[in-house]
Amino acid sequence: MVGIRRLAQHLDISIGTVSRALNGRPDVNEETRKRVLEAAAELGYAPNQAGRSLRRGATSAVGFMIESNDESESNSDNFFLGVIGGLTGALAQHNLDLVVLPCSTSEDPHDYLQRIVVRRLVDAVIISATQRNDRRIPLLKKAGIPFIALGRTGGADQHAWVDLDFEGVAHKAVARLAAKGHKQIAVAVPDSDINLGHVFRNAFVDALAQNGLPFDPDFIICAKSSEHGGYTVGDTLLAMKNRPTAVVLVYEMMAIGLYRRLSEAGLVPGRDLAVVGFREGPLARFLSPALTCFRMSLLDLGTGLAEGLLATMPAFPDLYRAEPVQKLWPMELVEGESDAMEV
Repeated sequence: MVGIRRLAQHLDISIGTVSRALNGRPDVNEETRKRVLEAAAELGYAPNQAGRSLRRGATSAVGFMIESNDESESNSDNFFLGVIGGLTGALAQHNLDLVVLPCSTSEDPHDYLQRIVVRRLVDAVIISATQRNDRRIPLLKKAGIPFIALGRTGGADQHAWVDLDFEGVAHKAVARLAAKGHKQIAVAVPDSDINLGHVFRNAFVDALAQNGLPFDPDFIICAKSSEHGGYTVGDTLLAMKNRPTAVVLVYEMMAIGLYRRLSEAGLVPGRDLAVVGFREGPLARFLSPALTCFRMSLLDLGTGLAEGLLATMPAFPDLYRAEPVQKLWPMELVEGESDAMEV
């Protein structure tokens, strides 16, 4: 690949003329433009994207900020990979590239994003792992950078967001278990301040009330969002004197660890403890007995995120909406045998 200087030397014309021809300027005659474009293709011309970005004030890139830690790197979840597939496909239609911005949980997400904003590395941002009081949102608003959040905050969100329908999952799971006679139902939620944990917990408590079931704070189990976290949930359940007969999990990979811990204790999901998992993932499909959980298309979710973000970007006025996209993403119940027991 060659740069613009080498291309100009090859054609024996000025760099300025080559630049204007490549950018479709009207002050370049058609014959010269054709020569430049043909030579660029022949020599493998590659533009200096950094320089072009500085001149145009744009990068043609969108940043996707995700958490990165030992736990997320070692577990087998494919959630973000699936979402990225949908994002890249939708953004590519508008000649936008996706840049993953992995933020270590040892660093403050606000400070990390502030560096990205100052350096103007991307034109727009998608944030995830949304906190109840997320300082990244006022930062992006003040900087005037278009953004969308994968997840709501704890306040009145006046910005674009797409979130999974955690309330729907909690209500469907509790209603299903209540119909089988369960009166003591536990729930496993993340042990961090991520807002989805609060949303799910509140919806779970509300669902208990709607089904005439008591709420026991001891049945709210906080654990890591991983296989190991599910194993810990199993430990906690087995140690309870007044053990619940059912448990609802808020993270896919927890089911794997919970199954392992129950197996070590000689217990079987669906026979000794009713289990409702969160999302049907590749590994969950191999669990036995089959896991009752919820299904969604990660590809479609990624596409929806991209479309919501594009609607906030001034470069795409045809997609602009007067109000920001705010959407709860539906999840479909998949019936298995892990909650087959009735009491």
